[in-house]
Amino acid sequence: MPVFLISGKLQSRMRVLAIDPGYDRIGVALMEKMNGKEVLIHSECIETNIVDEFTKRLSVLGKRIEELLALYTPDTIGIETLFFNKNQKTAIGVAQARGVIIYLALKAGCAVYEFGPQEIKVAVTGYGKSDKKAVIDMVKRLVENVPDNVLDDEYDAIAVGITCLAQYRANH
Repeated sequence: MPVFLISGKLQSRMRVLAIDPGYDRIGVALMEKMNGKEVLIHSECIETNIVDEFTKRLSVLGKRIEELLALYTPDTIGIETLFFNKNQKTAIGVAQARGVIIYLALKAGCAVYEFGPQEIKVAVTGYGKSDKKAVIDMVKRLVENVPDNVLDDEYDAIAVGITCLAQYRANH
């Protein structure tokens, strides 16, 4: 874990780029753990153009992830695992997007942690079958500066960040 001199005191930091993967919309949250407190630095929803070819959409996603990695220099990536639904085409596309993200994270020297949907719900709400509203409500309680009225993907990314920071705390 990196250690920094801030206001004359040594402080530890863990910076996580948390991602709710997809290829239509990708939730992204940059979070930091500073002296035991989870702080949201940046969040956004990357949206790709539905009329573009899939390869171009992956390129747009990859370029933005590279920009975020260079700008914020996280040491860790937290990413949600693939949730299999009935639409195989969607699942394959999300898997390909995850592959791009994980490759770029490893290329940037980041540790990669993967979390399943139920694991994220337990970390954030304490209950693995929580609905979206419960997750969003707890995200807003646990982290300061959470934006209002954004797409669910952004809240999901913040939840991934909370999970990653909690997992890190449990293992270190």
